[in-house]
Amino acid sequence: MFKLTMYAVVAAVLMPGISYAQAQLNGLVTGKDGQVLSGAYVIVENSSGRTNTAFTDYAGGFQFSGLVDGLYPMMIRYLGYETYRDTIEVSGPSTRISIALIPLPFLTDEVVVEATRLSPNAPATFQNIDKEELSKLNLGQDLPFLIGWTPSLVATSDAGAGIGYTGIRIRGSDQTRINVTVNGIPINDPESQGVFWVNMPDLASSLSSVQIQRGLGSSTNGSGAFGASINMETAGVEQEAGALISNSFGSFNTRRHTVQFNSGRLGNGFAMEGRLSQIASDGYIDRASSDLRSYYLSGGYYGKKTMVKAVTFSGKERTYQSWNGTPQSRLENDTDGMLTHAANEGYTEAQLENLLTSGRTYNFYQYENEVDDYQQDHYQLHATHIITPELKISVAGHYTYGRGFFEQYREGDDWLNDYGKPYPVVGADTIFETDLIRRRWLENDFYGSTYSLNYQQGRHDVTLGGGSHFYRGDHFGEIVWAEFAGQIAHNERYYEGVGNKDDHSTYLKWQYGVDKWNLMADLQVRQVDYETFGMDNDLVPIDVKTDFLFFNPKAGVRYNLTNQSAVYAYLGRGNREPVRNYFIDAPEGVRPVFETLNNLEIGYNLTRPGMIVNINGYYMDYQNQLVATGELNDVGAIVRRNVDESYRAGIEADLTFQIVRRLRWNVNATFSRNKIQSFDEVTYDYSVDFDVINTRFIDTDIAFSPGVIAASRIMWTPAENLEIHLISKYVGDQYLDNTQNEDRKIEAYTTTDFRIAYRVENLLFKEIEVSLLVNNIFDALYSSNGYTYSYIAGTPVTENFYYPQAGINFLAGLNLRF
Repeated sequence: MFKLTMYAVVAAVLMPGISYAQAQLNGLVTGKDGQVLSGAYVIVENSSGRTNTAFTDYAGGFQFSGLVDGLYPMMIRYLGYETYRDTIEVSGPSTRISIALIPLPFLTDEVVVEATRLSPNAPATFQNIDKEELSKLNLGQDLPFLIGWTPSLVATSDAGAGIGYTGIRIRGSDQTRINVTVNGIPINDPESQGVFWVNMPDLASSLSSVQIQRGLGSSTNGSGAFGASINMETAGVEQEAGALISNSFGSFNTRRHTVQFNSGRLGNGFAMEGRLSQIASDGYIDRASSDLRSYYLSGGYYGKKTMVKAVTFSGKERTYQSWNGTPQSRLENDTDGMLTHAANEGYTEAQLENLLTSGRTYNFYQYENEVDDYQQDHYQLHATHIITPELKISVAGHYTYGRGFFEQYREGDDWLNDYGKPYPVVGADTIFETDLIRRRWLENDFYGSTYSLNYQQGRHDVTLGGGSHFYRGDHFGEIVWAEFAGQIAHNERYYEGVGNKDDHSTYLKWQYGVDKWNLMADLQVRQVDYETFGMDNDLVPIDVKTDFLFFNPKAGVRYNLTNQSAVYAYLGRGNREPVRNYFIDAPEGVRPVFETLNNLEIGYNLTRPGMIVNINGYYMDYQNQLVATGELNDVGAIVRRNVDESYRAGIEADLTFQIVRRLRWNVNATFSRNKIQSFDEVTYDYSVDFDVINTRFIDTDIAFSPGVIAASRIMWTPAENLEIHLISKYVGDQYLDNTQNEDRKIEAYTTTDFRIAYRVENLLFKEIEVSLLVNNIFDALYSSNGYTYSYIAGTPVTENFYYPQAGINFLAGLNLRF
């Protein structure tokens, strides 16, 4: 499948011109007032069932070639206007039409994300995914798996089945470097900058669209994008009331139950939408169970010039921990290796027995309540008002409340060294070590506001926007139970720390279109103040007080070669502050500095009947990128150091073909080099006075950055209301650290998923849909993530750990819409 995918990419890029009939359709799209509408989405379907699409240029024009005389169904969509649907007639060598769209009598939800999204003609690299596309694969898995087919993206799951703790990388950048927003509101945890999809279960059911911006993208709210941005828009008002009941069941005792409703736009301009969801799974990995519950509720007023919308959504997760991964020796059924690993780690007899007998689904944790238990509640209020036909203002306020813990059973911990507590005395004996249960808590408040002021006049489109966000986080640990507690109280705290972060940003965006040119400038100033104090979980005092002032400029130009093709260039600079752990785990006297990224994107787009081609080249030059070196601080925590120079460079191709009537094929591939120019690995020799060995590496691959990522989607509609999808994904070799050591890597893998869905309309319900998703149909044995560490104990020791993913498994769903 991978070879077939690669041949298709090369053939599509190099294929000679295809001969089409001479009939041509030229159109102009305007509003009722005669104003041209650039970026309108135009869809034409011909008699063979092929769908032709285009966006109007800055003169409001579009063109379709290769047509023959006849009637063509046409649809045109544009923000703030009613969707146009009609059948047009093409006759002779050239047909010209002019279409005036009718303004909607009310504002729509798209205005909420308009300021932070790239427009259709923007000179940057992005992809839009609509609600229909998301729903086709949504049977309960987290969002990273629903969008896993998109270019340069790799998804992974700790539990191995796409439910629970899942992760995402785009262009090799992990989710701490991917800026995620919901309705323009930041979602990344301000301290770790991570995104925890498990805290937002089934959010995909309440989304109307997702835009993925690869590279720096455009200025938005929240932490800086250092690999990509994911901009999510929640579901908006529907014209008609409706409800949906979704149920799915599958492998590993997976089940999902969702109930949704939408009031439609009522006569007084108000509308509501809501959802309740429950997802549960035992997981592929032993005991890696998940119990996830969530809700979504929105309500608002949609007037002609004013929209006010309140949104709240919440997720409650209780997930059995499977964070440790599986030792390489266990995956390879290497008994001697497992015995050596157990001896090196000091395993008990019970832990050794678990390792030797568990197989590929091994989970280190055995305590019945080794869980992560967390809830996060989100509240948003959005308001937009059209001041004049040219001037529009949008403001939003938000508040997120998060609280929860992860619980651990510990064997033989030292009261004084591990918890700072005096040794208890039982009778005449002093108890130095004990078995205990502890909880590590996080309780946080995140609140703030955003604004944007948009001015459109003629060919100018200017937006002034920004936001202020405030984070207050409490970190603390509790001793829940101990075999020998002495005077230690139940739930006694053994560490407490506070993290405060203020983030202020202002950006100015300008787009200008003239003739065939589209120019963009984007300037952002971001101020970050961070403070943390108290005690860390390693019982080390923490005292960090720092601030950053960043200037992040971006600019781009797009040139329309024809009405069907364009080229673009983009150049941007971004800066990113270190995350919490980089500060508190740094050795004494060493403080990490901020990272800088210079991003160049050059692309080509082609949209013609039966074919869409997007080819993009990128160069991402990092200064002071923070990477793990193998170094540990004085309490054994991993240290990250700034490296002077590193880069990512690649080519992305994303191609869609209408092969024949009802058969469409999308294929994408990324070929990249991801290098650190100079890197010093630190290894500790525990057999010789804890000596530190430094080894310099030159021009090595950046960890977790495969040189090839490819995907293929075949979409076939053999009959009305019947859909069949075949989705393949190839991920090349990727290294576990930055040494490019062949003994420390994740092997390349290919997976193929099969989906079939059948829909019946107006039979008891408005719509009944039955679907079946079979994941990994060829039962590939693979791992999608891992980690490694090395040391010397007489002889060199390297321990690799992997996160194996499920073999063949299925999910079946039933949707009832009424």
